Amino acid sequence: MNDYLFRPIDNISLVLFRICFGFLVVAEAWGALITGWVKSTFITPEFTFNFIGFDFLQPLPGNGMYLYFFVMGLCGWGILLGYRFRLSSFLFALMWSAVYLMQKTSYNNHYYLLMILAFAMSLSNAHGDLSLDVKQNRTARINQMPTYIKLFVIIQLLIVYEFASIAKLYNDWLDLSFIDLLLGSKKNMPIIGPLLQYPVAKYSVAYFGIIYDALIIPALLYKPTQKIAIALSFFFHLFNSIVFQIGIFPYMSLAFMLFFIDPAWLKSKSQGLYHRFNEQYQNLQHKNTLVVSLLLLVHFVVQLALPLRHHFIQGDVLWTEEGHRLSWRMMLRTRQGSIQFFVTDVKTGRRETVDLNQYLTAKQISRLSTLPDYIWQFSQRLKKEYNEKGKQVAIHVKSKVSVNRGPYAEFIDPNVDLADTEWYYFRHNPWILPKPLSN
Repeated sequence: MNDYLFRPIDNISLVLFRICFGFLVVAEAWGALITGWVKSTFITPEFTFNFIGFDFLQPLPGNGMYLYFFVMGLCGWGILLGYRFRLSSFLFALMWSAVYLMQKTSYNNHYYLLMILAFAMSLSNAHGDLSLDVKQNRTARINQMPTYIKLFVIIQLLIVYEFASIAKLYNDWLDLSFIDLLLGSKKNMPIIGPLLQYPVAKYSVAYFGIIYDALIIPALLYKPTQKIAIALSFFFHLFNSIVFQIGIFPYMSLAFMLFFIDPAWLKSKSQGLYHRFNEQYQNLQHKNTLVVSLLLLVHFVVQLALPLRHHFIQGDVLWTEEGHRLSWRMMLRTRQGSIQFFVTDVKTGRRETVDLNQYLTAKQISRLSTLPDYIWQFSQRLKKEYNEKGKQVAIHVKSKVSVNRGPYAEFIDPNVDLADTEWYYFRHNPWILPKPLSN
């Protein structure tokens, strides 16, 4: 097995992907500055909802996050140009991981995928060609990479797409209930919006999405279907980019196709770049093969376990949200809710209703009203605030939630003191009420 994993193959796909990846990192980081995303996500809110257990990751004070994202953009240029590549890619991986974990109000699956890729890139020899590190003699020119790098990308993508396809196999997707909501929100788009309201368009989006996700990786690997798979990928991802405006993810997905295309063809189309560099190469050297093999095994065991974990947690993930994140459950549902927080002084029995607008932005309130981890975190924050004032309090919640515009139903047990509960990542939190039969 090791002989296969470490067998040298042409690295042109990795080198060209590095350039694309660097460009997308710049677009993500500096685009967040230009569009105001950094301001609305990190500057305006009084606090952010971090992933539970990562309270130590907090936004920089003042306008510090502007500088933070500017530096990430510089890292992207370092990746693109292959300039001090290992430093640039590893620094970006650390900084982006912190961004991902310190807030989840603007959660996207591609943020998670970007984090995985950033660390993987930092451990690769993607700067072995077409890089300033080679040009300035900081690293030897290498035209090979171990086979496991290509396998890593293919298996990771297979996991992403297969779980995305499987997740769509539920009633509201199959009967178009969710698709009606999804495309109905696009009816005012110029030209394409009205077309998306036709039943044939809704059926096409629903079922093409399932089939594409299920078959695209095998179709890209199989030579007779590769060209049609590439053409369908361009249509699919550009459609998603235009209609759903999901950032860099469609373009990152298109860049992945470099790993499926014949390296000889890629080289024939990039000779102009190659002629700018000398033609001397060094052979690929393999080190720590056992460590690499174990890391790959652990990574993919985790990647399989995370999307499957909701099957081992009581309740329907579409209702409870337990096991939803890190599972490639993409664009599957819409949630609306109403929520009130009540703080009761344990000594006096005095009860007051919390004005959420004094603490949170509109987007944070929207998330808080439907997602249990937000509800628990905010309860813990209120408890801490009142404790600092010398008050012992109980916190109760009145909450109703609707999934995919279904009937509203009670979501949180109003009798449970959320100030005195723990959060369970890998088992059901009993204060989340069961899914009503009508949902």
